[in-house]
Amino acid sequence: MRELTRKERLLLLKFVCSFAWADLKIHPREREFVSDLIRRLNLDDEESRQVEAWLTDPPPPESVDPSLVPKEHRMRFLRAVESVIAVDGEVSSAEREQLIIFAQLLR
Repeated sequence: MRELTRKERLLLLKFVCSFAWADLKIHPREREFVSDLIRRLNLDDEESRQVEAWLTDPPPPESVDPSLVPKEHRMRFLRAVESVIAVDGEVSSAEREQLIIFAQLLR
């Protein structure tokens, strides 16, 4: 994930946070997953605060446009959102549906 630009890292986390909200709540394990991503991606304080804000209030739907995902990183984004929705041990039907749509839009 080190090859992602700053803009791409924030976009990835915006998608991850958006999918964490798919079931209308942030599970503690989802929050831990996002915190781990923040650390692994070496986000600075400002970027970290932005991501934390997305865990308090979901990103606006229009800001998580799959067409913004760079082609070379589509699988990375898909795996990250798959991971965040599965981390709490429960995949709701809303999460599953959104994941399927996201995967189709990335193709």
